[in-house]
Amino acid sequence: MTISRRTLLAAGAGAGLLTACGGNTGRGGGGSGPSLSQWYHQYGEQGTEQAVQRYAGAYRKARVDVQWRPGNYDQQTAAALLTGSGPDVFEVNGPTLDQIRGGQVVDVTGLLEGVKDDFAPAVLAPKTYDGRIWAVPQVIDTQLLYYRKSLLKDAGVEPPTTLDALVDAARTLTDRRTKGLFLGNDGGAGVLGGTPLYAAGLSLVTEDGKPGFDDPAAARTLGKLHRLYADGSLLLGAPSDWSDPSAFVQGLTAMQWSGLWALPQVRKELGDDFGVLPFPADGAGGRPAVPVGAYGSAVSARSRHREAAKAYVKWLWVERTDYQQDFALSYGFHIPARISLAKKAARLRSGAAADAVRFTTDHGYAQPLLWTPAGQTAYQDALSRIIRDGADPAGELRPVVRKVSAELDRVRKKP
Repeated sequence: MTISRRTLLAAGAGAGLLTACGGNTGRGGGGSGPSLSQWYHQYGEQGTEQAVQRYAGAYRKARVDVQWRPGNYDQQTAAALLTGSGPDVFEVNGPTLDQIRGGQVVDVTGLLEGVKDDFAPAVLAPKTYDGRIWAVPQVIDTQLLYYRKSLLKDAGVEPPTTLDALVDAARTLTDRRTKGLFLGNDGGAGVLGGTPLYAAGLSLVTEDGKPGFDDPAAARTLGKLHRLYADGSLLLGAPSDWSDPSAFVQGLTAMQWSGLWALPQVRKELGDDFGVLPFPADGAGGRPAVPVGAYGSAVSARSRHREAAKAYVKWLWVERTDYQQDFALSYGFHIPARISLAKKAARLRSGAAADAVRFTTDHGYAQPLLWTPAGQTAYQDALSRIIRDGADPAGELRPVVRKVSAELDRVRKKP
């Protein structure tokens, strides 16, 4: 799991990046037919680059040229889609609504015929627009609450299943050596995002395209996050941030919000002395919440070989389930995008890994396609003031609702 996968970089850069970044790794193998260019962002997981080259080399209906792209990958692909020099096939965190509406990506709905229901709905939804699918999900990445079983047991604390219980548990577990909870060095505003809203039974954007948090429950829930900060229960200023489990395994915190990718390291260091939970529900209408994301495989509309590119995507990310499971679990630690593959994967059948799969299946949500960077910035700035400064949640949310509403009105207008 690299930083680019965790932070979901915004798209939109100058075409100059295309020549400054990236590298050609050579042809994938001895296939005949057209030559296809396939882009991946630079994974930090050892063996991944060699694996995708091996997949490409096994394809016989085209010659696939795999390119490993370091740097700001999402900006590179956004710029490439506006030119004729970009990839035929590429992985993408989106596509974005602008890329779909601008005709920059190809409709791949037909590739999932007969297997659509086997893809996790939470990661398929943000790749769907106007009833059509614009990228095939590759793997699922998610975030979870890690807790140290022995520390909770010694303190007489049950694993928290409500936000109130989480606040109380974090306070009880805090002592001179250990903080109760780590949500990141900024107190949680950066990583939590809309997760507390979903835990309150709300959303970022409703199904009919309106702000999903124009509700008193939003202010109530976000206000409880400040209680964690005011109680002194949050670990702040850790040597590494939330995506790294070091603070948790070193005993600096009894609970930590981090990613699924951290699970192998946590298990190596702590054995069975840990568990995972979704973000806990808040209020009578609340529900547990698990944020999920997935890079997908897309086809550029500027490709001269669109049908051949679509055929390759179908072969790799629909038909070759052995490669899909290998990609998800042999080099890093992710959940396959296919429900059937997640159920039969040996590494996901027991313990915290099995819990993570279950929580993701039952409570997973993805950032909506209509959620814009401008709306995200307004919301996250307000969340930061609520958590750290104790700003009035209702007062902070009112202008955010107005901003998001204006953004949704803008993006709903078809070009």
